This record gives sequence, structure tokens and C-alpha cells, in this order.
Amino acid sequence: MAKKKTEVEQKPAVVTENSLAFFEKYINNASPTGFEWKGQQMWLDYLKPYIDDHFVDNYGTAVGVINPTAEYKVVIEAHADEISWFVNYITSDGLIYVIRNGGSDHQIAPSKRVNIHTDNGIVKAVFGWPAIHTRLGGEKEEAPTLKNIFLDCGCTSKEEVEKLGIHVGCVITYEDEFMVLNNRYYVGRALDNRAGGFMIAEVARLLKENNVTLPFGLYIVNAVQEEIGLRGAEMIAHRIKPHVAIVTDVTHDTGTPMINKITQGDLSCGKGPVISYAPAVQNNLNKLLIESAQKANIPFQRQASSRSTGTDTDAFAYSNDGVPSALISLPLRYMHTTVEMIHKEDVDNVIRLIYESLLNIKSGQDFRYFK
Repeated sequence: MAKKKTEVEQKPAVVTENSLAFFEKYINNASPTGFEWKGQQMWLDYLKPYIDDHFVDNYGTAVGVINPTAEYKVVIEAHADEISWFVNYITSDGLIYVIRNGGSDHQIAPSKRVNIHTDNGIVKAVFGWPAIHTRLGGEKEEAPTLKNIFLDCGCTSKEEVEKLGIHVGCVITYEDEFMVLNNRYYVGRALDNRAGGFMIAEVARLLKENNVTLPFGLYIVNAVQEEIGLRGAEMIAHRIKPHVAIVTDVTHDTGTPMINKITQGDLSCGKGPVISYAPAVQNNLNKLLIESAQKANIPFQRQASSRSTGTDTDAFAYSNDGVPSALISLPLRYMHTTVEMIHKEDVDNVIRLIYESLLNIKSGQDFRYFK
């Protein structure tokens, strides 16, 4: 008698040893909003063997193209930028106050090590914070805010700071690096959303390695400036003028403490890609994603958004008189911290879902309800 299976048989991993080495290098490289170029060059260098052409726009959005002469254009997209800080004010005794560049979380800043990016190279600094001994005294303890967090780069005067090449407007990133946790999770800063850039590059790799000939032009887009208002996607959507856009970004794993599932939904790392429902998501394209997942036995979760997805999906959907757009999200723990976590199987399955969906799109396909 055949032995009964007790677990779902796992498919072979999509991410290879070589591609994982690139992913680690890509995550560890800084790519703050407005200063993404080093990461974009790294990404393009990895992508080039799998595409026919590429270009970079005036603000740094990088695009790889397969079948560039095809009239029908399909976009798969992620964003390349990470949250960061700007130098905003330097005190006479050499301390540095900051403002956000994107949605940086002031509460995690105290005691973090950072890199200040200058024309002279990286300058190391720390977010200082008073010792607990000095904060206890019967009065209400002061919490970190934008008004009281500050950087210390070991200088004692404003002049000494400036001699290091630091000035108002210098961008600041955390120095935390990529790791694998319990052979199950990838952990690092800026997985939101360079994980997305990695996954769409892996889709291009699979298409090349499997000798797939697409009946349309495929534009693999790694957009800039998502963290400050979807600006890179807005610009590139008007340049490409796609017929279809499939966007990938991260969404919240709501299974950790202090998150209300009633308001945030019930989503977990390890349970598969998340397919979204929102006004910007075109329902017929969304059905294609769901059918592709079901046909390929890819697990997936569902998420509803009230007014907007808050991702580049919105920028593509409302461009060029309306572009059928959909969103595939990667569940992530601890968003906008330096220990963002994603599940290895979810990464594989997002790649698979985008890949399978592309195989089901026909050249010239019209996703409208009424024709």
C-alpha cells in the first residue's frame, strides 16, 4: 500500500545560489530615494543577460526590455528606492538633526548606526540617545520624535562636521545588512521594495532560461521615488505607455503583535503572494492572476484596499487614459525598519505567479468589460 502524504510536496526553489548572491549584494547596497543610481546600475548589470534592450530615464528609473519592437506592451514593475534621512541642521557643537526622506520611522532611530553619504564618500555616525540612567527621575519619560533624535559623528563643532564633507541635504542610510534567519526568512533593510526588483529580474531570468518567446513586448521596470509619492512610476508610465501593468510590492504580515487584523486584514508570511482588490486594480486582469495561480497550484492570499493600494499600481492605473493594472504583494514583517522579514517560499511563489501570468496574457488582449 502506498504511503500517505502528510505534507504538500514543495516545488523546487526558483531562487538559485547565484541569484541569491546578487540579492544579498543588492540589498546591502544603499539606494535612498532620489539617490538610487548605484543600485540601479547593479540591477541592470544583473538583468542584461536576460533582455534585448534597456534604458534609464532622467530620474533613474531603469527598464529592461524583451521584444522592444512589439506594439503591445506589458509592464512588470517594482520600486528601487529605500527610506532614508536628510541632514537638516548642524549644531555649533557638531550634532546633526535630520528630516525624513520617505516614511522613515523615528522610533527605531536611537542607537542605530548610519552612513552619511557625502561627495568625499561615506561618513559613519550614530543616532545618539541619552542613557536610561539619565532619563529616570520621576517625570514622564520623553519618547523619540523628529524634534529630539540626532546624529553624532564624533565631531565637536559645526566646522569639524563640514570638513568631513557633511552639509545640509546629505542623505543618510542605516548600515544594517542582509541575513537568512532560520533558513526560512530573508532579513534586511530595504526589502521594501528591492525584493520586488529582485523578483522581476528573476522572472526575466526564467523566461530566458526556459526559452520562452513572448507574443508582446515585456518592460521590466525598476522605478525610483515610490517612497515619496509614486513619482518614478508616474513618469515612466507616460514614457512607455503600456497596455497592461503588473506591479509587485510588499504588504504587511499582520500576524505579529500590536496589529489589528480587523482593520489590517489577515495576512501571513509563508502563505503565498497577496492578490489585491482596490479601485485601481482592474478586475479582469486580476481574474487572470487568480486563474494563473490556481492553474499552477500557487498558494495565494487576498487583500482589500479602501481607496488606493498605496503602491505604484495606482500610478500606472490612472495614467494614459487608464491602464489595466494589478498588484501582487509580498508579505513582509516589520516594514520600514532595518529588520524587514520575508519568507523564502513567498519570494519563489511571487516569481512563479508573475511568470505564469505572463504566459497567459495574449498579444492585443483587451481587458475592458464592454467592447
